[in-house]
Amino acid sequence: MASNIIAIVGRPNVGKSTLFNRILGFRDAIVDDFPGVTRDRKYGKAEWAGKYFTVIDTGGYLPASKDIFAKAIREQAEIAIEEADVVVFVVDAIEGISPLDKEIADILRKSRRPIYLVVNKIDSAKREIDVHEFHELGLGEPIAISALAGRQIGDFLDVMTSSFDENESPEAEERLQLAIIGKPNVGKSSFVNALLGKKRQVVTEIAGTTRDPIDSILKIQDEEIILVDTAGLKKKKRTTESLDFYSTVRTLKSIERCDVAVILFDAKQGIDVQDMHIIESALERRRGIVIAVNKWDLVEKDTNTSRKYELAIKAKLGMNDFIPIIFISALTNQRIHKVIDIAKTVYQEQNKRIETNELNDVMLPEIEHNPPKTSSPKEIRIKFLTQVRTNPPIITLFCNEPKLVQESYKRFLVNKLREHFGFLGVPITLAFKQK
Repeated sequence: MASNIIAIVGRPNVGKSTLFNRILGFRDAIVDDFPGVTRDRKYGKAEWAGKYFTVIDTGGYLPASKDIFAKAIREQAEIAIEEADVVVFVVDAIEGISPLDKEIADILRKSRRPIYLVVNKIDSAKREIDVHEFHELGLGEPIAISALAGRQIGDFLDVMTSSFDENESPEAEERLQLAIIGKPNVGKSSFVNALLGKKRQVVTEIAGTTRDPIDSILKIQDEEIILVDTAGLKKKKRTTESLDFYSTVRTLKSIERCDVAVILFDAKQGIDVQDMHIIESALERRRGIVIAVNKWDLVEKDTNTSRKYELAIKAKLGMNDFIPIIFISALTNQRIHKVIDIAKTVYQEQNKRIETNELNDVMLPEIEHNPPKTSSPKEIRIKFLTQVRTNPPIITLFCNEPKLVQESYKRFLVNKLREHFGFLGVPITLAFKQK
């Protein structure tokens, strides 16, 4: 699906988060709404008039110093220009133009990105006159809205999405695309270089999506695999929040483009909250996943070390413990090619289709032996299952009371599907429909 990234920028209290929530809050527009990688920042996938896009709310940064804050705002505007396809610059009609608005406008005006100047808090036609002063910012015709009241949001979305592609992307890439992702300094570049550095050299280079770095092609015998480049964090000194924003946008782009996400952990650091957020971002986009624990050569070990480490990771993964884990060293080339083998297996599992007869022959006896429970007096009867899609796999179950099926029972069904049919490293989606 075509991916257009929209960054909402602006100084505090102009209504960025309100606009973000309003865009995702349309009953027919919302596709996904989920927490972002950084604590107070949100990311959402939305649809408007058949056009899909990712919205990023850049609000939530509250440092102690106004000077530090102004610097952070400028940096985030610069990052949005570099990485987003569209920038929405929100200003406050009640407060008028501030010096910080002018600074942000100066940055945006020099860019080649589509910029939409949105004047928020125009809650009636009488206030439309307040829009005219914002022509001074030199960013084209200001768009008057009220994010809180929802006034003229539809007209704004029509304009903003006018250049987006409808429905699907151009013809899908036939070669397997692997995104090598993870926090900074876990060894992503070292891992890619190790893969390409021995007898399996780069045979060509292909351009990534607009403004992305060049991806690499790994050739193994007669097969070509695209390694989606997620490296390239700029060395320019930035605040921590701005760096998180930049790396997160890059990670989201890479996940959107890949078939399977290879997520690298640092064996010396262990798994932390940001690692889990990266995994969640891949799962939310229904991508296959392989976890590669890098720098394994630096860990003191005995015969049980890898098993203990694997169990500790699976405990943190919880119900997502279906993700395969492999211990590697990009420095010594230990098991690096095994990662590719496992990723290919995960991709095959992602495209696996279970015949309807086999699915029902296996699952209906499991359901009969462990029927769904409910607090309602109505009995839930699941009559039929069928796989309606691959990549990602979606299983539809037909029953009399689909809304009464509890989450715990859905997890039970997914576990049984994995027990019988595998789906290693692949998120399974269940859809319940009225029989």
